[in-house]
Amino acid sequence: MLQNEHQISEFKSTSGLNRIFAASRYSIQGLQLAWKTEHAFRQELLVSIPAILVAVLLPISRLERLVLIMVVALVLIVELLNSAVEAAVDRISFERHPLSKNAKDFGSAAVFLTVILAIVTWVVIVLPVFMR
Repeated sequence: MLQNEHQISEFKSTSGLNRIFAASRYSIQGLQLAWKTEHAFRQELLVSIPAILVAVLLPISRLERLVLIMVVALVLIVELLNSAVEAAVDRISFERHPLSKNAKDFGSAAVFLTVILAIVTWVVIVLPVFMR
């Protein structure tokens, strides 16, 4: 058995309601930090807000509306994960390394694919509304 297998980080929060409140606070701090420091997240959020409003107003089914909102949210989620990967890589070293580049490129590719998914989903659901 590895020596560190059962060690618990000193940064782990408590259990119960305190954990839920702490996790919520950390999540809000993460969103605030992403807004302040991540240009791509700000851009995507500024596109997401009107997109969600459009989704709410379109004459489509509740399921279609949910799917449109979900793919928009998914872009933001994947962008946050990409930013986390980039921060972790930069924390390890600012030195250029092929594995660091791979990690950042993989994260970027994940965001790219998610954006493509969102665009295709919106086209498939919204275009027929305007073709009627």
